[in-house]
Amino acid sequence: MLIQFDTQFYDDSQAHFNAYPAGYVQNMEVPFYTNPSQVYMNEPLDYHLYTPTIPSAFISSSTGNHFVNPSSELRQILQERSHTSRSAPLLGSNLPEELQGYHTFVPIDTVSSPDRKKFFNLNSIVYRATNSTDGIPYVLRRIENFRLMQQAAFIPIEAWAQIRHPNIVPVYEAFTTRAFNDSSLVVVYSYYPKSQTLFDAHLKSPPSSAFSQHLQNGGGRRILWSYIVQIASAIKRVHEAGLAVRTIDATKILLTGKNRVRIGSCAVWDVLTYDQHLDVVALQHDDLQHFGRLIFALCCHNPQATTNGNFQKSLEIISKTYSHDVKSIALFLISKNHPHKNISTVFEMISSKLSMELDDALEGMDILENEMLSELENARLVRLLCKFGFINERPEYVFARDSRWSETGDRYIIKLFRDYVFHQISEHGTPVTNMSHVLTCLNKLDAGTEEKIMLVARDEQSCLVVSYKEIKACVEAAFRLDASSVKFISQAQPFPVICPVLLLQGDDRETSASSLREWVDSHTITYLVNRCFLCVHLSLRKIGRIIKKDSHNEGKDILNSSDSRARVWLQYVVLQFSL
Repeated sequence: MLIQFDTQFYDDSQAHFNAYPAGYVQNMEVPFYTNPSQVYMNEPLDYHLYTPTIPSAFISSSTGNHFVNPSSELRQILQERSHTSRSAPLLGSNLPEELQGYHTFVPIDTVSSPDRKKFFNLNSIVYRATNSTDGIPYVLRRIENFRLMQQAAFIPIEAWAQIRHPNIVPVYEAFTTRAFNDSSLVVVYSYYPKSQTLFDAHLKSPPSSAFSQHLQNGGGRRILWSYIVQIASAIKRVHEAGLAVRTIDATKILLTGKNRVRIGSCAVWDVLTYDQHLDVVALQHDDLQHFGRLIFALCCHNPQATTNGNFQKSLEIISKTYSHDVKSIALFLISKNHPHKNISTVFEMISSKLSMELDDALEGMDILENEMLSELENARLVRLLCKFGFINERPEYVFARDSRWSETGDRYIIKLFRDYVFHQISEHGTPVTNMSHVLTCLNKLDAGTEEKIMLVARDEQSCLVVSYKEIKACVEAAFRLDASSVKFISQAQPFPVICPVLLLQGDDRETSASSLREWVDSHTITYLVNRCFLCVHLSLRKIGRIIKKDSHNEGKDILNSSDSRARVWLQYVVLQFSL
């Protein structure tokens, strides 16, 4: 439903009112979330170390979507965000090392004190800091020189913390501190790296925004309607919670992704003006008026489009450039004391645009799901590489005390396979770094295929022909043996692998073979395993030396022990340590 409006709904008494204070245009150039200041040195990303992007001709999402970048750009964008969120300040920044569980403070606002944006005539600065509990970076907006008069002022923070909406920057907590050598109010928000304000994206001069460049072909109109729908949805969620946004401003609304906007700096006004007991209905009405001024500013590329006598000229620009629907919604929002002015009426007016926004959002979700499918199997290869790291060239097998454990048995095959995958050389003797070869081999190993390969020793004196299935069995057997502490490996494993992993530690007292015989007769292997061998006072090596020394005397009697399981165990000890 569209309501017809004319300019009489606009109150000319507001013409002298400038929503942006003197010098505001210059001050607006201060971003809310931007990259850290240039004084913080950031090393460039080593893009050549990452997997190159797939050519657009080979992927279905090459053209991207209204909300999602093309696949060829998506990986680089995400890497840049990750790099930005982990950048650290130089030493000597004179910031607190720790504050209320947050550390590693990095200023995001980069402008000196006289030019900072203000909240209620109070200086404000934004930091990024890492939470000690979850390790996630957050944004901390600090209001300088603010003295909290009553603890009840934090009640609105609790209400805002319950609001979760895709177009609102989440609020987490607020507190006061003197860590900055003054009395400051700090409000904590989610952090969106590489984001920028709508002012930075669309209202700076010269024009650099997408919809400023594509007004003639309709691209800018589509983006404008997307902003209107998203901001209206956020306002509706806040108004339904009985609150008012109070930050519908080009410098407080963030562009966090492709055509994705989020209203930031929420809840700050509620704390600053808590003792004034303002009427919520009037504040919600102000939200809609500021929403209308924002639409005028975006359409005319002028933050003062509705002030300083610019209203009529701005209205002419909108009439010539945009559709009647845009003009109607802008006039409705900026009008004063309209009898049906509320956010529900706004949704009735923009209902025809909601389906288009929903379609684009669902299509973007399909594209992201398709991108996730290409990364789905990465965890399998990481698990394989971790197992190789646990097994290959282990300096000493902690249980058997065998310095050559990783060089014998199944582990030797794994070592040769590691060389086959990672340490190949060309006919010219130069290293071969072929990622395709590595990924192919690891995927075949994870699948356990019957394909056979030839593994050659480094001295080229021996070679083995084995299948990926057999190598996989060796890896699993060695890893289970490595991970076990005081229990036997599965009976299905080969004999050299099922050695009893006994944690036998004791003193150096000489023990005769006869006392050892009595001990074996009274303790079975099962008992030793269940009791974790806490009663044993000899190491395996000591037992081997004793049996080797007395192999022609009492040792023979030991091997005739009545307990068959103990006899098998001792036979293994004799075989392993008497060689």
